[in-house]
Amino acid sequence: MKDNFKSALAHVLKSEGGFVNHPKDPGNMTNLGCTKATWEDFVGHPVSEADMRALTPELVYPLYKRKYWDKVSGDLLPSGLDYAVFDAAINSGPGRAAKWLQEAVGVTADGSIGKATLAAVEAMDTQILIAKYNDRRLQFLESLPTFATFGKGWSRRVSEVQSAASALA
Repeated sequence: MKDNFKSALAHVLKSEGGFVNHPKDPGNMTNLGCTKATWEDFVGHPVSEADMRALTPELVYPLYKRKYWDKVSGDLLPSGLDYAVFDAAINSGPGRAAKWLQEAVGVTADGSIGKATLAAVEAMDTQILIAKYNDRRLQFLESLPTFATFGKGWSRRVSEVQSAASALA
């Protein structure tokens, strides 16, 4: 079993940046890519803006490992693809990220990466799958009503993820 989690998280945190509270962002208050609601759910109590601003990579590490990387079976995916699916899980939810992978490999899209999905992933060329996966992700983002506001950044991020994932593969 491989462990690319630390490397993938470093890439994600670079993309996510620091504290943001954009009025048009449905995620609302966010730091290091972690929304206030997600952090409150993880720690089990309400948090303040000061708490959100105080988040560090060390604090969010267990959240991202348990709620995103493990949910998309990151350790079982090929290098590069693991990062692409993990990054998408953080932006759009692990269930949706898993469904995109399942759609890309032609298995039932139930949002849970199991043996059938992993076998189909193994049977495909990783570079082709990374491209197909990111195309599906961008297609979804372009359909969102907030694309006019955030689309340029999202498009750049998907392109950067695809380039980095391809280099890692």
